[in-house]
Amino acid sequence: MNAASENGEPHWSSEDSKELYRVDSWGDSFFLINEKGHAAVRPFGDERLSIDFVNLIEELERRAISFPVLIRFQDVLQARVRMLNEAFATAIAEANYGNRYNGVYPIKVNQLHEVVEEVIDAGRKYGMGLECGSKGELIACLPHLTEEGMLLVCNGVKDRSMLALILSAQRLGLNVIPVMEKYAEFEALLALADAQGVVPTLGVRVRLATRGSGRWSESGGARSKFGLSVPELVRLVDELERRGKPESLALLHFHIGSQIIDIQVLKRALKEMTQTYASLQQRGIPVRYIDIGGGLGVSYGAGHARGEAGVNYGLQEYANAVVFAIKEVCDAQEVPNPIIVSESGRAITAHHSVLLVPVLEGHKRHGREDVKLPADPHPSVESLSKILNNVRNPDREPEELIEAYHDIEEIRIESRTLFSLGYLELGQLATVEELYWSIARDLLARLRPAGIDPTPAEVLELEEKLTDRYLCDFSVFQSILDHWAIDQSFPILPIDRLDEKPDRRAVLVDLTCDSDGKVSHYISALDDKGVLPVHSLEADRQYYLGFFLMGAYQDIMGDTHNLFGRVTEVHVYADAEEQDNFWIERVIPGATVHEMLAQVQYFPNDLNRRMSEIVKRKIDAGVIRPKQAMDILGQYVACFNDTTYCDARLAPEPVPAHAPAADQPVVVERAG
Repeated sequence: MNAASENGEPHWSSEDSKELYRVDSWGDSFFLINEKGHAAVRPFGDERLSIDFVNLIEELERRAISFPVLIRFQDVLQARVRMLNEAFATAIAEANYGNRYNGVYPIKVNQLHEVVEEVIDAGRKYGMGLECGSKGELIACLPHLTEEGMLLVCNGVKDRSMLALILSAQRLGLNVIPVMEKYAEFEALLALADAQGVVPTLGVRVRLATRGSGRWSESGGARSKFGLSVPELVRLVDELERRGKPESLALLHFHIGSQIIDIQVLKRALKEMTQTYASLQQRGIPVRYIDIGGGLGVSYGAGHARGEAGVNYGLQEYANAVVFAIKEVCDAQEVPNPIIVSESGRAITAHHSVLLVPVLEGHKRHGREDVKLPADPHPSVESLSKILNNVRNPDREPEELIEAYHDIEEIRIESRTLFSLGYLELGQLATVEELYWSIARDLLARLRPAGIDPTPAEVLELEEKLTDRYLCDFSVFQSILDHWAIDQSFPILPIDRLDEKPDRRAVLVDLTCDSDGKVSHYISALDDKGVLPVHSLEADRQYYLGFFLMGAYQDIMGDTHNLFGRVTEVHVYADAEEQDNFWIERVIPGATVHEMLAQVQYFPNDLNRRMSEIVKRKIDAGVIRPKQAMDILGQYVACFNDTTYCDARLAPEPVPAHAPAADQPVVVERAG
């Protein structure tokens, strides 16, 4: 047990914060809270070394890099590739499986070139390949097939141009396999192959009866978007046999969801698919690969967040389930073991990205300790003042405090009605609000420790009403779009002060002018998943939050609501011989104002011309002196190169009023 502090409460420790933010449920050997009370990362997934996020932020601040910042830990990518391949190697050895594992990275999960190249480099010794799902992705992938036999699986809808390019790649001797999503696609491929005089190699996505689990369950089952039914598969095989080319069918593919949360569902799908494979083998169709698709889950906080944040298995259990399920059916049917392919993009990329976000200010609703009453207080004000004094009486029982809450609610509603009708002046209404929030704060402070079971609805209402709003320097729609779109939970925690007990409960809101621009649920040990435990802000100390497991989909799917663009990106490598165990390989600046404006057809030259005309008219009209007007115009033009986010750095020395303010950072006052 922790030693008691001076006020009798146990000292708060890093271990307490680890439990509060459920780090063990999502950290997956990479993330931890160190003995200094700082968030840290183990880039290799083991205890060889760790990087303290506070040290990293200090280095970014020293370089005057503007926040928010997305950190890419390239070593984490390499570690995830290694762990995936080693897990399958272990399962194959234990099962005495008669073939190999050939993972492919689906670039749709994160198409950024640095990410793709890092995954390819890490997977080279394992023979890892790629997967594409569109023409653009195909064109990006083809030049990266530098290793002999490197596999490229082509999913998604394919037009004649894409199919023709795939056939040309096969003529170059590249191991490119188009997966037929519809029977009409198969017919189009055959027509093009006949015209070129080539024999195509292809795969088929089979529409299984087994449905996925969780929010992506529609990816499988009879009503799934893609895939051939069993009759269509048999018809396709008949056509290949009629042509005397049964070897053209090289791969069977299925996909039951991007995040499989139940391992038993996967096992059922594997057995169904392997029975199909065995039947084709027995018919003389030499299928070489079974592609089990994506779905290797990532735990975003199993059991500690609203919705489907976790999975009920680990990486090794997943690999074991795949290998043993396929082998069991193959052995029973006396057919050869196929090459196992998986498209585990989320599991490879999710952990490697962390978004660092400064809190700009905190909005608290707690009223003042001492509310000054007007000289002639309205009866509503007098009633609330009496209730406040009564609530502060230490002898009041919980039942009396709850009754007081009912009373202040009624008085507040009546006061607002009186104001709307013109019977209560604005200053009196302001005093009513001040008293209301002061009483609410004191009521919650008295009722929360009372430990009433079950918790009264009034206490829950007070908790919600008194929750802080922390304004954060980011856009939900740009950086965590899946939270808004599909209710995905992401682990969020303070970067430091984790050896201090959080004394506030907050909802995080972003910079956009949209009411949905907030984080609405969190991963924590609190019963209320709608708030995040945080610390009170300090005026002279920036408060940073880390958003974790950001590497899958979020980078690619970001939206430009309110013209907030891509954030600054920093690529970090671990090195025990470097100061603080890391070095920064690359900094990619975030999108500037003029880059975002260009996306919606606003261009600097035109905007500058229009603004110059306005300024000239004001000079001619005598509204402003020419020198001041030119300073304002220069200030306007300089903003084109600004970041689209707020500058959260502490205020610089004041700039004279007549000087151009182009380089002056925007300063947002933080609550202390």
